[in-house]
Amino acid sequence: MDELTAPFRPRFARVVTLALAVLVVGSTAAIILAMSVLTTGDRLGFVLVGGLIVWFLWRQATVAARADDDGLTVRNLVFTRRLEWAEVVSVRFGSGRPWVQLDLSDGDTLAVMGIQRADGAYADAEARRLATLVAMHTTTTRDD
Repeated sequence: MDELTAPFRPRFARVVTLALAVLVVGSTAAIILAMSVLTTGDRLGFVLVGGLIVWFLWRQATVAARADDDGLTVRNLVFTRRLEWAEVVSVRFGSGRPWVQLDLSDGDTLAVMGIQRADGAYADAEARRLATLVAMHTTTTRDD
């Protein structure tokens, strides 16, 4: 069961965003050190902008979904949402969708950015694993 409930995380996006974060930190430091004409305010501005870019990239690199016996916690780029298994009606990952989409019992939908189309066959397998978890936790003895 541990393999089935392992966190859902993208592969390609994590590698790209973490590499970009390293590049931004290095570039920001290089600019600050190379330009002697910068004032203290200018340097702080570069640090602030570089920091905001790195924070955004870190958020993108850490999107995930975590399953447990009670439900699913989906951490997307900006928001984190906790769902009970009964709230999840279906899992969709049709062609053209950039990430998995959950249909919820209240009629709403929720993107799961932890499973991204850019990961190809791995993403398809992860979508099937999530659908299996939903089916396991929402099956009833009666078909009402």
